[in-house]
Amino acid sequence: MTQFSRNLALLAPVALAISGLFVTLVAPDASGEPDSARSAAKPALAVTTTLPKLVVLPVRVQANGNIAAWQEAIIGTEADGLRLAEVNFNVGDVVRRGQVLARFASATVDAELAQSRSVLAEAEAILAEASSNAVRAQELKASGALSEQQIQQYLTAERTARARLEGAKAAVQTQQLRLAQTQVLAPDDGVISVRTATVGAVLPSGQELFRIIRRGRLEWRAEVAAPELVRLRPGQQVTLTPAGGQPVRGMVRVVAPVVDTRTRSGLVYVDIPVTGAARAGMFARGDIEVDSGKPTVTLPQAAVAQRDGFSYVMRIGPDYRVMETKVTLGRRAGDRVEVVSGIDTGTTVVASGVGFLGDGDLVQVVDGAAAAVGAARSPGEAPNRR
Repeated sequence: MTQFSRNLALLAPVALAISGLFVTLVAPDASGEPDSARSAAKPALAVTTTLPKLVVLPVRVQANGNIAAWQEAIIGTEADGLRLAEVNFNVGDVVRRGQVLARFASATVDAELAQSRSVLAEAEAILAEASSNAVRAQELKASGALSEQQIQQYLTAERTARARLEGAKAAVQTQQLRLAQTQVLAPDDGVISVRTATVGAVLPSGQELFRIIRRGRLEWRAEVAAPELVRLRPGQQVTLTPAGGQPVRGMVRVVAPVVDTRTRSGLVYVDIPVTGAARAGMFARGDIEVDSGKPTVTLPQAAVAQRDGFSYVMRIGPDYRVMETKVTLGRRAGDRVEVVSGIDTGTTVVASGVGFLGDGDLVQVVDGAAAAVGAARSPGEAPNRR
């Protein structure tokens, strides 16, 4: 046997082994389908479905505005030139009508009141003497012991004494009023919002000491465009959200009868409760509920995906493949959103997880329990979009 024949005999088994391995790699499995075909038939995600519901969404007018005190009482001093001796309340304190907020030193007023009372006592004594003289002069008139001129002098003296008595009484009342003004009283129930009173200050008449939010009432002054004002009326419900706070419920109290000629908007005054979320001076956004509206098609917000500036839902086809459908959204209320166009109440859509699905993906529809398991999958297990 030649050298060539011997080499050919050695290479034959190697070639046979290589060809057998190639057949094994490319041959289909027992089902007759390649691995890529079998993987394509697997569902991309387990999902739950929902149907659009007809829900009555309220018609609202949106507005912005500031929260302010319903009424703010400015309390100043009526006593002139007295020293402030006591300040009993501070900012944020709740006060009742008639409580003493501050007190001025009253020693000077007490002395002046005592002096006025002494003048009054003297005027009363003078009047008593003048009255007695006038009575005696009248009795002696018939006898002719006194001339007519003397009798008139006694009567005039009585009237003069009576006038001086009235003046002395007025002086006493003035000093009593000044004494009462040394106590600064709360004019109404409320909450102190500003305090400028300082112990030891000698203040002129009219100097501001405190400001009180009357009865603790707040209001939202909403700016509403003129065309929307005709839709508003007292008693309508309002939901407003202060900056950084929780939503607060209120009620329209009055709609302003005039419109600002510069902004073409009018003010709507809304009564709101005194809560921890609202403070006078805060900015707030709110919705005024105009009426209950008509039933409209709605979906859970989780069933709507936002892509490229448009809204989409995933409809379930007869072969359990999803169909990406563009929809037009309207108002929102809680966790539901109005669907203006794109689907109707008989359209079955994916309830959640639409962001993980692409048009044409095969899904598995499961119940709520299975959906909860599927929601617990790690982000790395989410299927790639097609």
